[in-house]
Amino acid sequence: MSTWANLGLQDSASPLMEQLIFFHDHALLILVMITVLVGYLMFMLFFNNYVNRFLLHGQLIEMIWTILPAIILLFIALPSLRLLYLLDEINEPSVTLKSIGHQWYWSYEYSDFNNIEFDSYMIPTNELANDGFRLLDVDNRIVLPMNSQIRILVTAADVIHSWTIPALGVKVDGTPGRLNQTNFFINRPGLFYGQCSEICGANHSFMPIVIESVPVNYFIKWISSN
Repeated sequence: MSTWANLGLQDSASPLMEQLIFFHDHALLILVMITVLVGYLMFMLFFNNYVNRFLLHGQLIEMIWTILPAIILLFIALPSLRLLYLLDEINEPSVTLKSIGHQWYWSYEYSDFNNIEFDSYMIPTNELANDGFRLLDVDNRIVLPMNSQIRILVTAADVIHSWTIPALGVKVDGTPGRLNQTNFFINRPGLFYGQCSEICGANHSFMPIVIESVPVNYFIKWISSN
């Protein structure tokens, strides 16, 4: 989860988030190179004493400053398109989870396993345990198996919500009357926190999401006990 003074991205917990971080670093490196080059050229203008009153055009330099940015944009666009298609790829899921956004809580359904259903509310500050996270912990966590392909179906019952887990690289809008889906793969155990990232009403920031990633045998025990 995000902590104080955390200026970078969260540690990834899925292959898709790893790819998103790689692309972020790739684009940032290109931006730094452009910034340094333009900054150097602007700085050197202060020391340029050459003046040519009869300079009307310079076709070579105009070709360079037209073609070079186009090539740089290709180095950004091609990895971006690759990642866009990777994020939309739907593999054969092991578990399907349905998430329904309400004002202001989430409902979940495990339709593969005897249709397990529960609501997930934020724990109020005055009821929070000493080791809990304020405004982020919920009374019913989502339990999912690690090293398994997970499909999530997201919709909403009233207004537009957004189911977002930064560590997994997942952000899906829940729209009333529409069913959106995506998939993710959790590659390590742990607790992963998220929130509704859509401005869905007065209390939209109090719709936290908590995923508890466990080994498959623990997940089967949890399913059997519900």
